[in-house]
Amino acid sequence: MAKKVHPHGKLSSSPSSSCYFTSEQETTFTIWMKSLVLNGKGCTVFDSTGHIMYRVDNYNSKHRNEVYLMDFDGRVLFTILRKRYWRLFGFWEGYRSCSNSDSDKPAPEMKNPKNYKPGFQVRKSFRILKRSSECEVILGLDNDEPYNYTMITSCSSLGSKSACKILDNFGEIVAEVKRKEARGGGVVFGEDVLTLEVKPCVDHSLIMGLLVVYSLIYCKM
Repeated sequence: MAKKVHPHGKLSSSPSSSCYFTSEQETTFTIWMKSLVLNGKGCTVFDSTGHIMYRVDNYNSKHRNEVYLMDFDGRVLFTILRKRYWRLFGFWEGYRSCSNSDSDKPAPEMKNPKNYKPGFQVRKSFRILKRSSECEVILGLDNDEPYNYTMITSCSSLGSKSACKILDNFGEIVAEVKRKEARGGGVVFGEDVLTLEVKPCVDHSLIMGLLVVYSLIYCKM
């Protein structure tokens, strides 16, 4: 018996004057690595009550160079672009699509993100003979106050109990993705259902933006 979700739920907590979503307590989400769009690529994120909080709907499954992280109402929170250099190498940049003062309107820079500074940048670290793979994350570029995060995943990626950990510059876990575990009641989860745990006072939308890049890098989306 599959777990029921509520695709028509509303955001349970989204400040109307801000596109930064935080909580003073640890927050748990359920990630379903499926798009609500038929034959589309993406993911759908539910809160603890089964309401949709975030979603990615890539209508063209072959086009992964420009992806949008949205809330339930379809408001774009991050525009994520893939950049390349030397043909073989590349990185990802995320542009926050709303301002902290007026989040109901698209930020002007989204008309052409290439002319503005990204909120974060992610690039994969290539290390031979390592049981884990790392992605280097630089945050705060849009405020000229850069600082670093790290995303670590095991070689088995989403097949392991802990699929991905996001660490701050002190090495502390700020968010972790795990395989969804059934807790009785005949609930059965597939490998495409995950649990995301976000530590207190960490921007949920930013973590989701990073996890979208993670999924794109490892071809999970």
